[in-house]
Amino acid sequence: MWRPFLDPLNFHSYWWAFLVPLALFISIAYRAVRMPDLKGYVRSVVVMTVQIILAMIGLGAAAFVFVVYLLPVLAPMRP
Repeated sequence: MWRPFLDPLNFHSYWWAFLVPLALFISIAYRAVRMPDLKGYVRSVVVMTVQIILAMIGLGAAAFVFVVYLLPVLAPMRP
């Protein structure tokens, strides 16, 4: 039996699908607080959402390159 807030849902294979709504909600909240007026609000939310998603993809790619290619060269494992 699943208990909300006590047992996590088993969405581990779909973690990437939550990036888009998370980035969108962060952008909506941040832009609503930081903009002096709401002129151009939707455009700035969309731009910031795309920037967050691209930054996460870039950081993931950089971490992959570092762990798989650079780390074995910098600190080789000894048997």
